[in-house]
Amino acid sequence: MMRWFWPQSLAGQMVLLIAIALFVAQAINFAMLLHERGHARLEQIAGPVAARVLDAVERTSQGRGPVADRGRIRRLPANPVTARENSQTDVDERLRAVLVEGGFRPGVIASAVRPADPRDAPPWQQRIERRTHIRSQLVVAVEQPGMGWLVQRVPWPGNDWFLLWRLIGQTLILYVIVLLPVIWIGRRISRPLRDLTMAADRFAPGEEGPLLTQRGPHDIAHLIAAFNALTLRVTAMLDEKNRMLGAIGHDLRTPLAALRVRIESVEDETDRTRMAETIAEMNGTLDDILSLARIGRPSEAPTEVDLAALVDAVVEDFRDLGCNVQFADTDRLRTRLRPSLMRRAVRNLIENAVKYGQRADVRIETSSIDIRIVVADEGPGIPPDRLADVFDPFTRLEQSRNRKTGGIGLGLALARGIVREAGGEIVLTNREGGGLDATIILPR
Repeated sequence: MMRWFWPQSLAGQMVLLIAIALFVAQAINFAMLLHERGHARLEQIAGPVAARVLDAVERTSQGRGPVADRGRIRRLPANPVTARENSQTDVDERLRAVLVEGGFRPGVIASAVRPADPRDAPPWQQRIERRTHIRSQLVVAVEQPGMGWLVQRVPWPGNDWFLLWRLIGQTLILYVIVLLPVIWIGRRISRPLRDLTMAADRFAPGEEGPLLTQRGPHDIAHLIAAFNALTLRVTAMLDEKNRMLGAIGHDLRTPLAALRVRIESVEDETDRTRMAETIAEMNGTLDDILSLARIGRPSEAPTEVDLAALVDAVVEDFRDLGCNVQFADTDRLRTRLRPSLMRRAVRNLIENAVKYGQRADVRIETSSIDIRIVVADEGPGIPPDRLADVFDPFTRLEQSRNRKTGGIGLGLALARGIVREAGGEIVLTNREGGGLDATIILPR
C-alpha cells in the first residue's frame, strides 16, 4: 500500500514530504489554537460571572441583594439546572476557584448550555446575541448557603468548526505559496536527472550518440558533464582496444601463415598433417578471441532478416558436414539484428549440442513479447551449480586438453556476448530425463 502511494520521482517525493510537513504543522497549530481558545473562553466567562456573584453577595449583606425577576444576576429559591443537563465542569471548577480567591465559599455550583431565549435575557445581552449571532447561552447557578441560588445567563460561543475551515483555508494558501515553487524546483532538478538516467540506460559502447546538454542546477550540470566525459573516455578506450586487437591479429596471423607455408617442406606426411591442424587450431582460437574482444563494437550494421531462414541456413551447413541436426519448419519471421553475429551464436550452440549430445533439435518459438531459438540435445546436461560458470571465457567442463573434445571454452561466452549485444539473453535448462535446452531469447 505504501509503495503504491509513495511517488517514484524525486520531485513527487519532495512535494509529498513538504505537503505532509505542512499538514502536520497546521494540525499542531490547530490543536494549540483550540487549547488556547478554550482557556481564554473559560477565563472570559468565569471572571465576569464571579465578579457579579461577589457583587451580589456584598449587596445582599447590605440589604439590597438581587431579586428573581430582573437584573443581570437573579436570586432563585431552587437550582434551575437539572441533573439531566450536561454540566460544564471546567466552568464550575474555575468559577469556584475564583470565588474562593475573592473570599466567598459557595455551596453547589451547576452550569448548563441551553438554546438562547431572547425573552429570558436582559436587553444588553439580547443586543450582543443579535450582533454576534450567538444561539446558545450558559446558565450558571451558584448556591449561597442558606439564602438560595444566584443565577446568571451569559452568551455561550458556538462550536469551533469555523476554526477548522480557517485551518483548511490557511493550509491551501500555504500549499499554493510553498508547493508551487517546490514543484517548479523539483521539475528543474528531476528533468535533467531523468534525461541522464535514460542516456545511461541507452548507452551502448558500440554506438556513438549526441552528448547530453548541460542544464539544471550547478551540481546536476556538473554531473551531466562528468557523464559526457565518461562516455567519451569509454569510447576512446574501446577504439584503442580495437586498434590494438587489429594489430595483434595481424602480427599473429603473419607468422602463422609463414609456418603454414614452411610445413609444406616437411617430408613426413603425418607430421605435416599434424602441424597443419595445429596451425588451423591456432587460427580458430585467434578468431574466437578477437571476436569475443570485439563484442560491443561490431562492424556489421543491424538489418531486417528472416530469422527462420537464417537458422535454417546454419542447420543446413551442419547437415552438409554429416551432423545429426533437425530443424522444425517455421513461418517467415522478420526481425532486426546483425545476421553474421547471430548466425555465429546459433552455430556455436548447435556445435556444442552435436559435440556433447550427439544430435541437435532446433526450433523457434514466438510470443507477443519475445522470440526463442531453442537448441535441444540428448547429452548428459550440465550440473545445476555449473550452469552459470560455462558462460565464463576459457571455462571447460571437459578437463582434457583436447580441443576436439573440449574446445577452448569460448563458444558459449561468445554466443552470450552476441545475444546480449542484440538485447537478448541465453538460458541453459536441464530437461527431465536427460538432455539440455540452450535457448536464445530475443525481444519481439
